[in-house]
Amino acid sequence: MSQQGETDRRQEDEWWRQLYGQPDPGGREPGDTLDDRYSSALTALGEEADGGGTVPAQAAPRDAAPPAAPGDGRYTGAHPARAPGGRSGAGPDEDDAGPPDTLRLRRPAPPPATAPRPWQYQGPPHPQAAPRPASEPPGLPPGWAPAEPAPESPPSEAPPGPPAPAAPAAGSAPTVLPQPTLTEVAYVGDGPPTYDPEPTAWPAADPDGLDDLVPDTELDGARYGLLTVRTASVRGDSARYRGEPRRDAVLTARFGGGDDALLLIAVATGPRTSDTAHRAARDACTWMATAVGRSRARLSEDIRASRRGSLKSGLHRLTDRCYGRLRARGEDLGLDPADYSATLRCLLLPADPDCRIRLFFGVGDGGLYRIRGGEWQDLDPWRPDEHAETEDSPAVRFRFRASVARSGDTLLLCSGGLAGPLRGEPALAARLTQRWGAAGPPGLPAFLGDTQTRVKGYADDRTAVAVWDA
Repeated sequence: MSQQGETDRRQEDEWWRQLYGQPDPGGREPGDTLDDRYSSALTALGEEADGGGTVPAQAAPRDAAPPAAPGDGRYTGAHPARAPGGRSGAGPDEDDAGPPDTLRLRRPAPPPATAPRPWQYQGPPHPQAAPRPASEPPGLPPGWAPAEPAPESPPSEAPPGPPAPAAPAAGSAPTVLPQPTLTEVAYVGDGPPTYDPEPTAWPAADPDGLDDLVPDTELDGARYGLLTVRTASVRGDSARYRGEPRRDAVLTARFGGGDDALLLIAVATGPRTSDTAHRAARDACTWMATAVGRSRARLSEDIRASRRGSLKSGLHRLTDRCYGRLRARGEDLGLDPADYSATLRCLLLPADPDCRIRLFFGVGDGGLYRIRGGEWQDLDPWRPDEHAETEDSPAVRFRFRASVARSGDTLLLCSGGLAGPLRGEPALAARLTQRWGAAGPPGLPAFLGDTQTRVKGYADDRTAVAVWDA
């Protein structure tokens, strides 16, 4: 490039002369025709001018320019050698019968067998798809018939809606689908109670005492060897309506493992008039379970040896210690001993399938029942004269019972909130006998529903513990 920004004219002419202006071997200047330019371009790229499907060069016109003189700036080198198979004749092709200035095209000859170029596909030939039958339009599987075109609807018409249901046959009643209904808690007796069967209000919470919150319902279950256990504790309808906490408490615990394990289920109920009833019930269950767990080895030995006297005295002593701690806790809180107390009823069950002894012990009101052979049995009859309260204890009588279970037995331990309607409404006992007797242990949701069977006039908390022996 010169200083004025122009390229060298000689170099540009030299490039164009190599591309389009190479003279034929005969020394003649190529003519300015389409065939000449195409042949010259193939020659510059290293291709054959003929034999590869190209048109042979035509004869130069008579008024062609003479050969370039040396030194005039045009390329005068010899024509490069032709590739094998090419033709270098200066005149027209032997098959060309027309005049020299006539353009004649021929069918291109098949290209020579050469090695494939790097950009060409070298794999196996692609399989040719079979022609599709004319009767099947594209996009339909074989054997499918094309659908008949639907008549076009006027633009003003709305799109068609869902098809109308078929009219019932003459003389047949129309099909009526069942309407969805809400599942309600069952009841027995003259009618359902006036309270709402579902929770209504939560108890008031103290931001500094959130540990005192008690859930509305507790549900648990387990199976060990021949035993299947279900427990449920539900807040009463009255407490739900008033937003009071559940006064019943339940605790399930397993001490030890294998056949030497002991299962303890404790149920406690705080006094009705105390604001700390739920705390006292929970403490009674916890401290009783702690005492039993620490004496597990001695209790297991006495149960296997069937030492009824030792078991009664030992469990009585542990129960007294539990109530002693309750009185001390009430004094620390500045409460009357009767305000920080609870009734307590427990079941102690060995997990050993070869030992069918079932122990019940506790203090206070409640129920203990058994279903055997389809018959409802009251194992702890309630007597009002045994519940006279004293200054030191809400109930003076310690309750204890040891029984031997049979295959098919169902043992029921419950708080006073469920024992009351069982005594006052025989239909409730009959319903539970049918539900929990020969039918076997239900699932947890079904057990909860059975425990919630309502009886008019009874709205206290309910806690039930059922044990099935296989």
